[in-house]
Amino acid sequence: MKNEAAVMSFLAELEREERSGATIEKYARDVQRFLNENAGRELTRESVAAWRDGLLTKLTASSVNSMVSGVNRFLEFIGRPECKVKHLQVQQRVFRDEERELSQAEYERLIDAAPRRIGLIMETICATGIRVSELSYITAEAVSVGRADIRMKGKIRTILIPGKLCRKLRKYAKKQKIASGEIFLTRSGKPITRRQIWAEMKAVCKKARVDPRKVFPHNLRHLFARVFYRATKNIAMLADVLGHSSVDTTRIYLISTGAEHARVLDGLGLVRLRT
Repeated sequence: MKNEAAVMSFLAELEREERSGATIEKYARDVQRFLNENAGRELTRESVAAWRDGLLTKLTASSVNSMVSGVNRFLEFIGRPECKVKHLQVQQRVFRDEERELSQAEYERLIDAAPRRIGLIMETICATGIRVSELSYITAEAVSVGRADIRMKGKIRTILIPGKLCRKLRKYAKKQKIASGEIFLTRSGKPITRRQIWAEMKAVCKKARVDPRKVFPHNLRHLFARVFYRATKNIAMLADVLGHSSVDTTRIYLISTGAEHARVLDGLGLVRLRT
């Protein structure tokens, strides 16, 4: 099977498995990159391992492992499982880089500075914890009852929409003359895309005085997770709300910043002060 045909068949298989559009797009990018960077080479486990190791000069270990997952899945699909390689062994970090973490104060500045639609989109993601790919489930019908049933990866979970947010969304829908269906649409009436949301969020950064590196849809979901956990201290409930099948994934969302970690270490009182 030629590479192009193989990739198309692989992506079609992912669609049949009801993988999200974002997941399929990522697999497509990763597999295409693998094929481009290995064009002309014999496909062996050693060549795949060499490609994986070469990525470490350009990407983080976690990013490399993410790409390996997609490529291994593709190799299995085309009948070459003997070429699959192991993921890099990475010790779980106990803190995240502070320059990438969006604070609640920064989030509030973004909302204050944002035009109406993108501001409401950010509030909807951050106040419910949904993925940007799940925004289509925020419909006029869902807002009227204060909850949405989200169907992803063969699973259904119900998320609650806060009352204050419902009121804002109802007012917005009425102004946009949306009586049913998705609330967030383009001027032409089509669903707003992930790319549009990303671009509109970035456009607010300068006015809001927030580092653009911190501003992307998934970081709003991380902020929701941290605030929700501080209020409930219930990681199992948080995992259910976020739609995680494992609390291990949820724990990643709750990793503190380096500065917070340093404050904890200083508070242990294990360094003697001498005059």
